[in-house]
Order: sequence, then C-alpha cells, then structure tokens
Amino acid sequence: PMGDRELPGIAAEDIGKCAYGVFRTGDELIGKTVGIAGEHVTGADMAKGLSDAIGEEVGYFAVPFDMYRSFDFPGAEDLGNMFQVKHDFNEAFRAARNVEFAKRLNPELQDFRSWLAKNGEKIPRH
Repeated sequence: PMGDRELPGIAAEDIGKCAYGVFRTGDELIGKTVGIAGEHVTGADMAKGLSDAIGEEVGYFAVPFDMYRSFDFPGAEDLGNMFQVKHDFNEAFRAARNVEFAKRLNPELQDFRSWLAKNGEKIPRH
C-alpha cells in the first residue's frame, strides 16, 4: 500500500549487529534515538528483486489505503492507517532511518538484493 514510495527495511540479523555497534560507540549515543535501515526500497523494486531471486514473476499491487482498511482481518484498519502515514510522511519516515548511520554501526549491513542473494533459496516457490 505504499504506492511508489520507499519503505525502509533491514535484515533481522542486521538489527542485532547494529545494536552491538551502538554499544561499541559508547557514551556518544546515550539519550539519543537511533534509527536504522539497510535500504529504502519501493514495493515494485522488492517485487523485481524477488522475481530475479526465485526465477518467478512476483507482482506488486499498491492497494489503496481505504481498501486495505476494509480487509476482513484483525488489525487491517490499524495497518492501513500505518501504511498511509508512512506514505504521506515518507520523507520524514525515511529520514529517521538512516542507512549510512546503520553502515557505520554495522559495516556488513545488507541491502535487499544482498539479503536475497544470501537467502533467496529459502523462499518457497510454486
């Protein structure tokens, strides 16, 4: 539901490595908010990366926010609202999750394509 806006993402294993980097940094970050991301990527780019990694066509459909909120599962309305905020305030949302800062904390930080290269074979196929 992000349209053509970028969404910050990070590999789960990189979160711990970045946290370790925060501790290594020392007193400099005490009292500071730390926002990290491995990459900011669009839904279309994620679909293309997945397609390349698994050898099957993966599509991306930017579900309108009102449609998402109408889905019949618990939390759909809240998630639809969350996606709309991330879309409407995308610049601020992304700015709070700094890729370069995360790379300083974790020099081995993965972007989506490098994560796919490492983990793509684990993704189920049709």
